[in-house]
Amino acid sequence: MRSLIYRAHLWLGVVVAVPVLLWSSSGLLYAWPGAVEAGKVEVIDAACVRVSATEALDGAHRFAGSRLPTTALTLLMRDGRPVYQAVGGMGADSLLVDAETGAVIRTPPPSAKTRFFRQAHFYYFAGSWQVPLLILMAALACLSAASGIYLNLSLWRAKKARVRRGRTVNG
Repeated sequence: MRSLIYRAHLWLGVVVAVPVLLWSSSGLLYAWPGAVEAGKVEVIDAACVRVSATEALDGAHRFAGSRLPTTALTLLMRDGRPVYQAVGGMGADSLLVDAETGAVIRTPPPSAKTRFFRQAHFYYFAGSWQVPLLILMAALACLSAASGIYLNLSLWRAKKARVRRGRTVNG
């Protein structure tokens, strides 16, 4: 029985290690300032902001040609300029509105590092399977930990029994 648990523990460790490696390496990227887009926080130069939030939303709607389902409007600094980021529908799409001029552009696609971070760290690659996959991986990690605890306890008990037997034989 212990041999089966030992083999299962090894395989569970391998299966669980891959997603944990991706998750931790993407978290490392996030921890390094500037490694991932929006990793640097700049102070907004309020003197340069000439466009109001309402005007920014109106400009985004005009650019799109229809009323957008905007879920967030954020004022931030990007490349040294104040811009509004209008985010729509679950954060999938966004537009940038220059807070000085009112010019609207589509948000440029993220870099490879940022895409890796988002896919690996938040399991976006899984689509609608994101939550079930996270639950499955958590359950497998729990099984791996539990089997490791069992194996350590059984080895500890066996070692303790050998020590006791050695004392009774010698003593």
